[in-house]
Formats: sequence, C-alpha cells, structure tokens
Amino acid sequence: MKQIFALAAALALSACATVPAPAPQQDAFMANLNALCGQRFEGRVVTTDAADADFARSRLLMHVRDCSADEVRIPFHVGEDKSRTWVISRNENGGLTLKHDHRDPEGNPDGLHWYGGDTTSAGTANRQEFPVDAFSIELFNAGNAAVSTTNVWAVEVHPGRIYAYELRRANRHLRVEFDLTRPVAE
Repeated sequence: MKQIFALAAALALSACATVPAPAPQQDAFMANLNALCGQRFEGRVVTTDAADADFARSRLLMHVRDCSADEVRIPFHVGEDKSRTWVISRNENGGLTLKHDHRDPEGNPDGLHWYGGDTTSAGTANRQEFPVDAFSIELFNAGNAAVSTTNVWAVEVHPGRIYAYELRRANRHLRVEFDLTRPVAE
C-alpha cells in the first residue's frame, strides 16, 4: 500500500513539473523582434577589427521574417553571400537560443552549421547575450575553430533606432548595427 501511495505521489509531483516560464524581459525582447517582421534593413560594421574588413566593405542586409512568439528567423546577407540566417527561439529551459544557420546555394547545411548559444540570464527587453553552448564547442573543436569555444554573441533591438549583432571573445569583437529608421525594399 505504501508503494502505491508513493507511486501516486511521485506521479502527481511529476505532473506538476513544467518548463520554466520565460522572463518578462525575454517576452519583451521577442515582441521587439516580431515588431520588425517582414522588414529589411541595411547595416554596417561599427568595430575596427581587421578580420572584419571584408564585412566592412560589403553591403550588409538583414531581413526579419518567419516570425512567431517562439521563433524569429533573420537572413543576413553579406554582399552576394546569402548563406547565413540567425535563428532566435525559445528553449526548453525558459530562456532564448541563438543559432547560426549556414546553407550552401542549394539549401544544404554548409560548413560550420547550427552553432550558437543559450541565454544564462533574463537580459533586457533590448539586449540578450548568448554564451557558446556545448554543441557548438564540440562543433568548433571538430572543425578546427577552437578559438571560437569562448564566444558570446549578443543581439540588441532598440525599437525605432538600431538592431545590433555582436560577437565577443578574447581578442575579438565584431559589432554590426542596422538602422531601423530606414527599412529597405531589397
């Protein structure tokens, strides 16, 4: 009888287990992203790392699309290179995840694909940080990109002003800002 009671109690408690609720800051952040859905914006590199010279010389274009409360996909074009998409989504831990979806011209995963990270704090309605996750560390180590195993990406949305994408690690800082005051047709 005690075993049946214990089993019933364990089942009742497990039914109460839920996914952690997202922080209000992350709800607001996703709402800020969704408010941009369907729009395209030009950007520019605002940091001065020599490794980003090609980016700095290229037309940078983001297109916020495929939007829902749980996921937003943002294709990012560097000149004629249309291989990149940023995917920001809710995760099972109640936080947010940033992944980099890299595709070849035929639409197949290309090179380092699906790397990124998960938030470790609530962040703000305007800025979320994504430290590299375990999957990405393994991917980087296997792909001779071990220098990237300490990456922290950030995305900022300042409505009516800028959208920013940022990468930081030791001896590396890339920041691209997009002007939200001037949507572009293509």
